[in-house]
Amino acid sequence: MRLAARIVGDLRQVLAAEVRAGERAAMTAIRAETEQVKQELRGQVSSSFGGNARGIANAWRSQVFPRAGQSLRPAGLVWTKVPNVIDAFERGALIRAKGGGKFLAIPTGFNAARGRRGRGEKGMRVTPAQMVASGQGFLRPFKSGRGFVWCLPLRQGEQTGRRRRTRLIAGGLAEVGTGNRKGREAWARGMLARGMVPMFLLLPQVKLAKRLDVQGAAERGLRRLPGRFVAAWERESGRSAP
Repeated sequence: MRLAARIVGDLRQVLAAEVRAGERAAMTAIRAETEQVKQELRGQVSSSFGGNARGIANAWRSQVFPRAGQSLRPAGLVWTKVPNVIDAFERGALIRAKGGGKFLAIPTGFNAARGRRGRGEKGMRVTPAQMVASGQGFLRPFKSGRGFVWCLPLRQGEQTGRRRRTRLIAGGLAEVGTGNRKGREAWARGMLARGMVPMFLLLPQVKLAKRLDVQGAAERGLRRLPGRFVAAWERESGRSAP
């Protein structure tokens, strides 16, 4: 038996067209996979920390190379603008006070509720140095004996608004709340009755829970990439329906 074969058309043109299809397919696959990995990492942050971590979630960014044109060897990069935060929650880091300090000073929710708005001195977070300089800070030990709550005395500031809502002033350093919404007046009065507000938690160390899996997201992306590339190449070369 004899077999005969011949090439129909210009071989160089056929090969060149196939290479161009491969380049387009490679870029398509890399773009799609890079975007999917980025969205997965953003989703990890959002599901682990909730809506308050939108800024950390959106800090994940991506870029595909080359930025213009086509290539059979493209690359996708996914990175974060807050690498230290991500690394700590991926490893489940153990955090201790630096410089030989005995305690970490962790601000509570009462400390600078307005700090994120940055409204001058009134809006800045109270620092440990300010607590010491004020001479008003005092400690309350945890029942476990492993740390302290660092507090400031609480007083009522000048009432504000037509309804004369209660303002809460911590040690003369910061306004920690105002009874200016439904139900907040009773809360403000209850805080005044206690006469103090917790500003910092003092702990010898903090063990962060492992909440993120960055390495896993990258490995899953690498496993998906070959199949995505083959499917894209078949579409580009016309061997399968789009």
